Amino acid sequence: MAEMLRIAGRDMHCIGAYRAMPTGFCRGGLVIMQEIFGVNAHIRAVVEGFAAAGYCAIAPAFFDHIENDVELDYDSTGIARGRALIAELNLDDVIADVGSAANAIASAGKIGVVGYCWGGTIALLSAIRLGLPAVSYYGSRNVAWLDQACPAPLQFHFGANDASIPAEAIERHRQAHPHAEVHVYPAGHGFNCALRADFDPASATLARQRTLEFLARHLGPSP
Repeated sequence: MAEMLRIAGRDMHCIGAYRAMPTGFCRGGLVIMQEIFGVNAHIRAVVEGFAAAGYCAIAPAFFDHIENDVELDYDSTGIARGRALIAELNLDDVIADVGSAANAIASAGKIGVVGYCWGGTIALLSAIRLGLPAVSYYGSRNVAWLDQACPAPLQFHFGANDASIPAEAIERHRQAHPHAEVHVYPAGHGFNCALRADFDPASATLARQRTLEFLARHLGPSP
């Protein structure tokens, strides 16, 4: 079952969140972090996909702090608008939203986070500030936070052909977090999203397998 609900933000402004529940055994809870395009069809499909894998998954609509129901296309207009929106967001508010979303699914058990693109960096920050096990997909803004200690397990996914994340930036992840899993695929930025030009099905499938294995290790046993 999937639905939109409201969660409380740090500024007392409620935002939307898309939640999907598993059928049967629940392996744990996941907070899903959006790209710069909002909680769009792709992110809703990601939420539903993790629910199908046994997790209670929820994606906070961070842009609701600025404008409700933002869903942007994967084109130059959508990119420009998405970048403008994230520039307006307060990161403390965003991390508070992650905590609020985690509280909304607390009954699921242990909570982890998975983020994509800009959301990949929010996933890393959630691991640093909230101590939640985190999977970060192609977070091009991660490097700004790599000097901060992280108490939680980390897994990173990158595309070798991603111009926004050069090889030296990937290596910095390995050096900053030697115990983290760092995976690199023969793909570009956004390789996990079927709506993007860089979608790479083989890389997306392997990354999902590794993500589910990571979550099984850190959120609890399988049924």
